Amino acid sequence: MLRRLTPVLLTLVVVALGITALAARPDNGTHRPGADFVVLVGAAGLRWDDVDPENTPTLWRMAEQGAIGSLSVRSAHRPTCPVDGWLTLGAGNFAAWPGARPGGGCPAAGVTVERPDGIGANLPDQPSVVAHNQEQLAWGAKPGALAESVRCSVAVGPGAAVAAARPFGRVDRYAPTLPENPAELLGSCVLSIVDVGTVDDDDPAVRAAQARQADARLARVLAARPPRSLVLVAGVSDTDTPARLHVAIADGPGWTGGWLTSPSTARSGYLQLVDLAPTVLAVLDRPAPERAFVGRPAVTADDRPDDLRAAIEAPADADREAAAQRRVAGWFFTLLAAAQLALSVAVLPMLRRARRHAGPHGPEPVSRRVVAVVELLLIAAALAVPAALLADAVPWWRGSHAGLWYASVTALLVVGGTALVRFSPGHERTLGPLGAVAGLATLVVGVDVLTGSRLQLNGVVGYSALEGGRYAGLGTVGLGVFVAGSLLCGGWLAQRFRKGWRPMVMVAVGGLAVVIVGSPYLGADSIGAIALTAGVSVAAAICTGGWLTVSRLAWATMAALAVTIGFALVDLGRPADERGSLGRFLAALGDGTGGLTVHRSGDSNIQTLVNSPLTVLALAGAALVWLALLQPWGGLMRLFGIYPAIRAAMAGAGVAVGLGGVLGGSALDVAGAAAALVVPMAALSALRVLDHSTDRTLPDSGRPGGERDAVPPGGPDNPSRGGPAVGGPAVGGPAVGGAGVGRPAGDGLADGGADGGGRSAADRLAGGDGSAGDRPVGDGAGGGRLDDAGPVGDGAGDPGEAGEPAEPDRQGHVGSEAPNGPPVAGARVPAQPTPASSEIPAG
Repeated sequence: MLRRLTPVLLTLVVVALGITALAARPDNGTHRPGADFVVLVGAAGLRWDDVDPENTPTLWRMAEQGAIGSLSVRSAHRPTCPVDGWLTLGAGNFAAWPGARPGGGCPAAGVTVERPDGIGANLPDQPSVVAHNQEQLAWGAKPGALAESVRCSVAVGPGAAVAAARPFGRVDRYAPTLPENPAELLGSCVLSIVDVGTVDDDDPAVRAAQARQADARLARVLAARPPRSLVLVAGVSDTDTPARLHVAIADGPGWTGGWLTSPSTARSGYLQLVDLAPTVLAVLDRPAPERAFVGRPAVTADDRPDDLRAAIEAPADADREAAAQRRVAGWFFTLLAAAQLALSVAVLPMLRRARRHAGPHGPEPVSRRVVAVVELLLIAAALAVPAALLADAVPWWRGSHAGLWYASVTALLVVGGTALVRFSPGHERTLGPLGAVAGLATLVVGVDVLTGSRLQLNGVVGYSALEGGRYAGLGTVGLGVFVAGSLLCGGWLAQRFRKGWRPMVMVAVGGLAVVIVGSPYLGADSIGAIALTAGVSVAAAICTGGWLTVSRLAWATMAALAVTIGFALVDLGRPADERGSLGRFLAALGDGTGGLTVHRSGDSNIQTLVNSPLTVLALAGAALVWLALLQPWGGLMRLFGIYPAIRAAMAGAGVAVGLGGVLGGSALDVAGAAAALVVPMAALSALRVLDHSTDRTLPDSGRPGGERDAVPPGGPDNPSRGGPAVGGPAVGGPAVGGAGVGRPAGDGLADGGADGGGRSAADRLAGGDGSAGDRPVGDGAGGGRLDDAGPVGDGAGDPGEAGEPAEPDRQGHVGSEAPNGPPVAGARVPAQPTPASSEIPAG
């Protein structure tokens, strides 16, 4: 009864862990104060390295007494040109001005502003701009949504007119330039938008002059600001490629000191351009338009340094890191893909020659020294991504040759990690390197997530604030590495337990990983948590051996669906500005805008699939596994037969990274990051298993705790109790059908000579588990198959079940053959004491 209830109980545990991880959300910030007026001052291209107390004293004083942050100016066009930034500001959504952009830069866009009455203005192109964004762009932005949400608005300058124009083109109050005393103009409406110019020159002296001019205009605005008003300063756009982070300052009652942040970034000191429109309406206590805004109102966080110069240096340094990350990330992943491809090609002939043939006519085995070097290269390749993540702990981007510094730091970390794995206890065992590498990778990513994901933000293998997709938690690459590493750790650990305990171990390790991935305090990736839940369920279902049957697949599917439904219900019950990605998507389905989300996800999958180097890693890894490792000579099927928990972990990782990538809009990027870790370790483990495929161990080999010269109950000639059939060989020789009862040397016998299921070698010979005697042990109930790669099926060769059949030599016999006589059992298979472990020694 308990055995039948086990899948149900495990499913409930996974579901409970998943929903617990996803249900609670962190506090988004302190109380958001209100104001009677809002003045939004924009300067296209203004960055934090343009701000200093001598050249821009007004900005410096405002930053000293207000809240500051780094502004990501993502729009529907990349780069975000000034007209795109102003349009996005007024839409509260990712928008873009129509028209061709030759060369991908920011050509001067002529915005026609008509003044028919001398009070307001009219933009005749606005209706066509609205139609372009609503019908041709994936975000469905509505330019003018901010102006439509207030009774009256003021615009100063052509850029501000683009932001303040209503959808039909009308600007309520307009001035082409800032008056000497703008007090009356700024006090005429609750919302004023002021364009103080553009800071876009590459020459430092000219750029400083542009920033000084913008600062002087800001001083006039502050001198004439209405009472009880909030002034927001924003560098509303880029001015050329590449994209950069820009200035964001809020100064007003209740906005004293601290960092600016919002629920859309969940990171102190970071704000999006689309957050400004919701912030304006929240401060003015106006309702936000339904389905229009994708940003969230800004709040303040209190962990800003007291020294303003140190506080400003932080966002300026983040901007430099993000800019350097864009330059370095491309060549890093390209080199990684090329290196892994070359290593895969080098491994292929070694797999062919890894099996050590007993006869004199087999191919010459590969030199042990060459094998050792290739193993080290495989370990280094698997550790490349974790080392690259850890390299961001060193401020390599501050040097004059940032790429060289980064490569040097990463190479040193790879060498150090490889040495650590090489000299770790248990390295000589078959699964020793796999467990050590998986543990290191999981530890690096997990510690980073637990400490605030600081290495992933603007990191080479993390995510960039310039992209505007993610600012906190687990990124695409981190998710792939963490999912694969945690599941491999779970499989490695489960393999060391008895068969009945393995699902419990897998669920415990996988459930902890689900909590880390899905918790909004940590990984903040609900899609990844749901995908990982499915992977953990699959791994737990098959980690004891056997196939993924319909019933096992049903339980795995039910667990994933239960977590999805549970989190969806919890997420939909939250306020709109606190919902996660799943809750927002379901709400969009309810109001009829879910199609845009699906369209954006599809576009993102296609673009990522075509442009990402990680696609090459994923496809190359899949090709190596399918065309080589899973072939009869590849060794992976043999590995899976001996270690079913590793097979379960790899299968679960495949399910999780596949779902996480497609549902998250990152195509094969998650799978590529996981393949960079899993495939080299699978190849290394397959090489080790093949190297020991001809080793033999007799039941009386003197294992610790085992019996010497053990005889099966009922006597050696009792076929029903594991003895030879009539006319067959003695104990230790092959059983009927040519399969031997011996096991590979060090093939996973547990301490005391017992296997993972607690049975000794003599017990297995006795057939006490119903699987010995006259058929290959470890084939379950006859549902497996036997080929050159070893037994496949229900835990074939499982250290927790039974051993592998002996393999024939080149002449098709087991052992050696006496002249003119039958095979002599054990003549060429001396007894070999093996470590008391569940793994095969490497040599």
